Amino acid sequence: MRHLLAVNHALMFAGIFKINLCHSLIKLPVISPSVPIPPRQWISIRPEGVYCAPGDFYIDPFKPVPRAVVTHGHADHARSGHGEVYATPETLAIMAIRYGKDFTQRQHPVAYGTTVDVGQTKVTLEPAGHILGSAQAAIEYGGSRIVFSGDYKRHADPTCSAFRPVACDVFVTEATFGLPVFRHPPIQEELKKLLVSLELFPDRCHLIGVYALGKCQRVMMELRQLGYAKPFYVHGALVKLCQFYIESGYELGEVIPVSDADKKALGGEIVFAPPSALADRWSRSFPNVMTCAASGWMQIRARAKQKLVELPLVVSDHADWPDLLRTLQEVGAPEVWITHGREDALVYQAEKMGLRTQVLSLLGYEDDDDS
Repeated sequence: MRHLLAVNHALMFAGIFKINLCHSLIKLPVISPSVPIPPRQWISIRPEGVYCAPGDFYIDPFKPVPRAVVTHGHADHARSGHGEVYATPETLAIMAIRYGKDFTQRQHPVAYGTTVDVGQTKVTLEPAGHILGSAQAAIEYGGSRIVFSGDYKRHADPTCSAFRPVACDVFVTEATFGLPVFRHPPIQEELKKLLVSLELFPDRCHLIGVYALGKCQRVMMELRQLGYAKPFYVHGALVKLCQFYIESGYELGEVIPVSDADKKALGGEIVFAPPSALADRWSRSFPNVMTCAASGWMQIRARAKQKLVELPLVVSDHADWPDLLRTLQEVGAPEVWITHGREDALVYQAEKMGLRTQVLSLLGYEDDDDS
């Protein structure tokens, strides 16, 4: 057993975070009041996802588990079937909308800034700035603190609380846009392109591909703030979540399901739909469609061309390259773990900044939510 543990710890110190095949043999280290226990000794990777041994819970697990801490409501992080779930009240409500009220046996709502005891750990949820209810999970045990940021962004967003840097010993970050080429412009500049297009082509239906949770509602609110007052028309897959935002106090304005409108009369109007609906039969009955897409990936012209997008809008709910680096500086953690995305460039830059790095290579997370 000691040999297996030694090998496992050696791999982790080498910066290779492998699935812990001998997790059932691990015993928690004895806590010393004067010597902090580094998170690498009590955080491991299992087939279900990232596991916290002293709390006996998983963070954003890939499969149903007895106890989970969920950072936000996107489908690649929030799955149904867990025994109990700790999350913000907004995330729990979103999960109930998507999976039904019985998505878990027991819910534990945790407001931002509130600390709760989970097993032998203390867990605090802080804003991540990604979407409504998104949170960073700060976990304290044995005199150390690790922060799992989930997905996050640093640009202002009227639909969610702004990211709050949390000092820690280990910061766990995504790297979705972890290349120097990714520098997201202000969303207002991108949406002004849409408003200009509506003026130039008043007979064309502007069909915008957006992710159902977060991106859709953010674009709506930003357009309202730019003075757009006409109704928005939405695909059926977006209706419930838009209604939830409205009921939560977000001023989306008039939102009409496409099923309640005459599709042939929507020339000059804005219609929101999941990205997957842009090219299917559903979209073909709109008049003279101008295909648009709101995504950080629209910065890559080849991808926009591949998706047959006429009007690409560079709008992302993830941190771009400058904001990834700014976040590492502001958090001030000496050690950084990277969960998913473009890891190599971020590892290189973080090590140039004097930080220890570790790549988790969690393949269960996608670049964005497309439910």
